[in-house]
Amino acid sequence: MSQFDLILKNGTVFLPTGRTVTNVGIKNGKILQIGNCEIGAEIIDCSNLFIFPGLIDTQCHFREPGGEHKETIETGTKSAALGGIVGIFEMPNTNPLTTNPEALEQKIKRGLDTAFTDFAYYFGGTFENSQNLPEWENLNGVCGIKIFMGSSTGNLLSATDEEVEAVVANGRRVVAVHAEDEFLMNENKITILGDSNDVAMHCKWRDVNSSLNATKRVVGLAKKHNRHVHVLHITTSDEMHFLRQNKDTATVEVLPNHLTMHAPACYSELGTLAQQNPPIREKHHQDELWRAINDGTVDIVASDHAPHTLEEKSGIYPNTPSGTPGVQTLLPIMLNHAAESKLSYERLVDLMAYGPIKVHKIKNKCSIIKDYDADFTIVDPNLTHTITNAEQASKSAWTPYDGKTVKGMPVMTIIRGNIVMRDGELLDRIQVKPIEFDLN
Repeated sequence: MSQFDLILKNGTVFLPTGRTVTNVGIKNGKILQIGNCEIGAEIIDCSNLFIFPGLIDTQCHFREPGGEHKETIETGTKSAALGGIVGIFEMPNTNPLTTNPEALEQKIKRGLDTAFTDFAYYFGGTFENSQNLPEWENLNGVCGIKIFMGSSTGNLLSATDEEVEAVVANGRRVVAVHAEDEFLMNENKITILGDSNDVAMHCKWRDVNSSLNATKRVVGLAKKHNRHVHVLHITTSDEMHFLRQNKDTATVEVLPNHLTMHAPACYSELGTLAQQNPPIREKHHQDELWRAINDGTVDIVASDHAPHTLEEKSGIYPNTPSGTPGVQTLLPIMLNHAAESKLSYERLVDLMAYGPIKVHKIKNKCSIIKDYDADFTIVDPNLTHTITNAEQASKSAWTPYDGKTVKGMPVMTIIRGNIVMRDGELLDRIQVKPIEFDLN
């Protein structure tokens, strides 16, 4: 009988202590040995490949239930697996909203029945359910609480300080925040956007102040209640300066779109395909996001995968939905940035594995450690690839990166010792699980 079910041999393994060329032996879905492994039922030569811990995308909108024409848990997680992602956190602004245990249970069942990767769900926090959150935040499969301070897709909105504080004051786990000030944006839409149909105005009326004010408000309330908030998709230099001084309370997420595209060029080239909330902004904001990536201010990079059909996106602005697909391109885009020396490969792993552990207290995943789940994202750092709409598994069937050539691609996605993607092809669906968290 083989000592190991699977051996990953001669790869450059990214351990918590640093990278080293070694072998990893897997047995019964767990990492059994790091180092000298010789006898295995299957041995994969990983020479010249990077063996990352399994990477997580901590912000996805898969639209199920209620928006299945845009995306489903099945198609979204197929996209994730193709992109080298072993697990996803999905958002609560579905229909019905994920704001009670019954809605959560239905989504967990759909995940168990159809998903191609492991998963967890954000529980929507509202004024109405706030008193129940200390209990409900600990339900199986919950990665944290989510609030929207500004309108985006769906009806999950906590705009006032009273509504936000009701959520922040109830519970202990991380609260993820879409921080845009609804009141300022409503005013700006009248005074700044007016009757314009120019999508390049998107970053003008959803302006810096609307983001900065919301971020300052939620961090202040979090300090009052000693609550950890995770501020999502930061877009402005102003917010980053503020958050750098408030790391005792707030962790920080940035998206590849805001690191890769900037205004006004993105709107000239892509039109409403570049429309998302918060908006893609000017180059000087992007430069500050990169500074924050490299000085440690940013904790997580995630996709904010938010699909809409091309038909929906082809309407007249501003009556077009905000959001772009991204779970399949998250890692390739970040690998290309690493190839261009914008960040190290170690920092990339930090942002997509160790950061999620720190922010969400994930158990037994996202790190190559003995007895942890045998999850791996295996990457060829020298493989060049041109991203296309046609290869996207998302129901939306497009990407803002169509035609972009990148250096570095995931070539294998392994979940608990099972190869679910190899060389750009999905293999048979495995029995996936809700991701577990340390609730102590």
